[in-house]
Amino acid sequence: MFIYPKTYGVIVVGAGHAGCEAALASARMGVPTLLLTMNLDSVAQMSCNPSIGGLGKGQIVREMDALGGEMAKNTDRTGLQFRMLNRGKGPAVQSPRAQCDKKLYQFTMKHTIEQQPNLDLKQAETVRILVEHGRTCGILTKTGTVFRSQAVILTTGTFLHGLIHIGQTQTSGGRGGELAAELLSHPLQELGFEMGRLKTGTPPRINAKTIDFSKCIPQPGDDPPIPFSHWTERVTQPQLPCYLTYTNALTHQVIRDNLDRSPLYSGQIKAIGPRYCPSIEDKVVKFRDKERHQVFLEPEGYQTEEYYANGISTSLPEDVQLAVVRTIPGLEHAEIMRSGYAIEYDFCPPTQLFSTMETKLVKQLYFGGQINGTTGYEEAAGQGLMAGINAALAIQGEEPLVLGREEAYIGVMIDDLVTKGVDEPYRVFTSRAEYRLVLRTDNADLRLMAHGYRVGLIPEDKYRAFCRYHLLIQQALERGRIAPSAPSPLVGEGVGEGAEGLAPWTLEKVREEVAIQTKYAGYIARQRFEITRFRKMEQKAIPVDFDYDAIPGLLIEARQKLKRVRPHSIGQASRIPGVTPADISLLLVYLTKRRGVSVLTP
Repeated sequence: MFIYPKTYGVIVVGAGHAGCEAALASARMGVPTLLLTMNLDSVAQMSCNPSIGGLGKGQIVREMDALGGEMAKNTDRTGLQFRMLNRGKGPAVQSPRAQCDKKLYQFTMKHTIEQQPNLDLKQAETVRILVEHGRTCGILTKTGTVFRSQAVILTTGTFLHGLIHIGQTQTSGGRGGELAAELLSHPLQELGFEMGRLKTGTPPRINAKTIDFSKCIPQPGDDPPIPFSHWTERVTQPQLPCYLTYTNALTHQVIRDNLDRSPLYSGQIKAIGPRYCPSIEDKVVKFRDKERHQVFLEPEGYQTEEYYANGISTSLPEDVQLAVVRTIPGLEHAEIMRSGYAIEYDFCPPTQLFSTMETKLVKQLYFGGQINGTTGYEEAAGQGLMAGINAALAIQGEEPLVLGREEAYIGVMIDDLVTKGVDEPYRVFTSRAEYRLVLRTDNADLRLMAHGYRVGLIPEDKYRAFCRYHLLIQQALERGRIAPSAPSPLVGEGVGEGAEGLAPWTLEKVREEVAIQTKYAGYIARQRFEITRFRKMEQKAIPVDFDYDAIPGLLIEARQKLKRVRPHSIGQASRIPGVTPADISLLLVYLTKRRGVSVLTP
């Protein structure tokens, strides 16, 4: 055994989207950080669709950017098509999305990590989390090297006991062409963690030279493209179109004729897949009345002929995949470059976490991404960012940063995970947010940039420019006698009323924000009133060691679930499935009787 001579503050295991954000955050906050990956050539790999954003997801990316994350900036550098979804609807449900050059995205993020001070990037497979006296102290690699640290963040993606399915063929793998992590699940179980299995999948990739685009409907991006990052003034790289086509009756018949060869329907796949991103087999079986399904043909990069066939994710045998593809208009002579597949993998139910992303079983051990049962790059990255921030804050002896449901989609997602758990891969949608009119893409900076500045991820000069921007909005709204819809940030000294020092924001951006807040002022005020009531429930804290067995009359189901989740407040307790309003009333009465108890939450 070799003990590496350098001790780190934070070790991040896994260099996917969650791991990259976690490592960059802790390093930028001044904590010596090590990022470990099984393959240095796969840092920030876009395993499925090379796209960022979408409904709910775009809001998360904008929020991460306001907090000091990297995903939005990297998307702006590498996106080949940008679109604002739901333009015909109100701002509460509008979401940005970008198709990226997948290799350019990957290598640009890797280079950012390699250049980051306080951050070491190394190739190694982690096989054990080291724990002393209930607190993590480092990791052990497959080759016998021990890396010591004060905190560990696990972001293992789909690699834990990953099993790939193509028809009846099963192969071990973390994703197509890469090895699975076979040795880490059992040590996690030995530490006491509950484990489960989930499934996701991907469609075939098509060679563009064999696509007849004249039979497809062009889907251009926005002109000009709207950047993701608050710091990007404009996107300068050339933009490419996507294309739309459809399945048909023949497509569906080929699938029905071969369902016995589908691992999804033969019983070969045991795990549950994502409800909101079903395979084409699932669509055909469960939506028999649908005559056709959309298929978006999306380029995977500037320097490749691969096109992503969005809409026909499948684990059917390769011969059936080819037959299915060639029934689709424009793809009659298509050649598949990579087959679609399904993958099963281990995860840890997220009710084993605090809202800080720290595990309840082991101090200073954090989980982020698909290990928590989520699906999607954006959900993973948001969790990774919060885990990195909170690990660094804990090491520095500072209070954690926990975003509420009323503050951010990131807060909605994390609260859903740690309070409700998952029984299928979790995906963010605008419909999950009760206060989505307040949680818009346009005001992510107004909501969250003060937090990013406080933890040290937003530089002073950029924050001063933001403060000037926010002050101009406040002054305009006050002239119109409309209360600002976001709390004031920590406005620094010397913030003037003019436009000097406003970059990268513009006066046009000020006008747009004022127009939105003015137009929806009544609705926003109503949600603000609801948020005030919500916060009162969140402020009714519950001691972390509260004895639920001491409450007479509490239903057994409620007692079990409250003990499992250990909610930090009455508000969180009320959102636990199976806990009734009557249970909450009993809990409130009992807490009132014990008034004066010192309440400590993690």
